[in-house]
Amino acid sequence: MSNKTIITCAVTGSAPTPGLNPAVPVTPEEIASSALAAAEAGAAIVHIHVRDPQTTLRSMQRVHYEEVVERIRASKSEVILNLTTGPGATFKPGDMAPDVVGEGTLLKSAAERLVHIEQLKPEICSLDVATMNFRESVFLNTPDILSDMADRAKSAGTKPEIEVFDTGQIELANHLIAAGHIDNPPYFQLCLGISYGAKATPESMMHMRNCLPDGALWSAFGISRYQFPMVAQAVLLGGNVRVGLEDYLYLSRGELAPSNAALVERAAAIIGHLGNQVASPDEARKMLGL
Repeated sequence: MSNKTIITCAVTGSAPTPGLNPAVPVTPEEIASSALAAAEAGAAIVHIHVRDPQTTLRSMQRVHYEEVVERIRASKSEVILNLTTGPGATFKPGDMAPDVVGEGTLLKSAAERLVHIEQLKPEICSLDVATMNFRESVFLNTPDILSDMADRAKSAGTKPEIEVFDTGQIELANHLIAAGHIDNPPYFQLCLGISYGAKATPESMMHMRNCLPDGALWSAFGISRYQFPMVAQAVLLGGNVRVGLEDYLYLSRGELAPSNAALVERAAAIIGHLGNQVASPDEARKMLGL
């Protein structure tokens, strides 16, 4: 087990949370600034979604990704960029006719979901190997679409971060790896506590870790109040960690997180208390084979 632990900071996400915590960054300038502050606090990787500056809601506009990436790269920070490919997989059935596409559906092709990856060529991009229920919609990622997305990421020189929410999704990821769509060693993100997925418990994390293929690299996170307990659990099990305002809006019960950097600092303290050291971006690159 390495004594170095990689911290990923998920900076903003897609959920309508800016109204719940004013620290959630919205504009490209705010997202870039928050990502750089998280890097200064110890994050080796920043996971980036973008938002529409007017509505604050999720965006897939290349211009928003371009500005965030350009600002971070212009800063000369060594932080590793991890751009999302998650938006474009939401299906919501119609209220009166389930076979009709309902309002809120956003389904895009693999090419549309990867266009910013092919253009900006980040070192990492997320790849949600998951079709699952959310409260009012289905998160829809078919094996064919995932194969196309993984191939496009590979051609761009970008390593997929394989996001899985339950053990069956690890089996699908193993198929993509065996078929050559994802290179070895694969890098998994175990996503815990999301509704209708694996619970954020030590038992769930251990079971999911034990289902990973030999030689796999991995990280994990828990959402909401499970964020920091899952940081400790991941370190104890030999994994890496993710925190950030995408996953949790609070620093502790009743105390809103003032920034992404504050969440990273708390994670770094936990890592240190457990006898590990926080990996630098260059150390993370070596660990992940970037």
